[in-house]
Amino acid sequence: MKRIALAAFLLGLATPVLARQPDTYQVTGVVDEVADDLIVVKKGKETFEIARTPDTKVTGELKKGAKATVHYRMTATSADVAPEKAGKAKK
Repeated sequence: MKRIALAAFLLGLATPVLARQPDTYQVTGVVDEVADDLIVVKKGKETFEIARTPDTKVTGELKKGAKATVHYRMTATSADVAPEKAGKAKK
């Protein structure tokens, strides 16, 4: 019985590790701005503002004007659901 309880406890600890992770994306361009919490990369006419955390691994010198490839994940900050229109039948 103690072994089952221990196994259940250890499985509970491992569950967050098994959580799904979103796909990673990448952008390569010229670094326009670097801060402790932000990396801005310009690729052609597009500007990518990507959050930076203390866990962000940087190889080489990340500075304005450098060409860099930044790998990132998309994270939702909010979600607004539109109300259903009146008279629309539910499936």
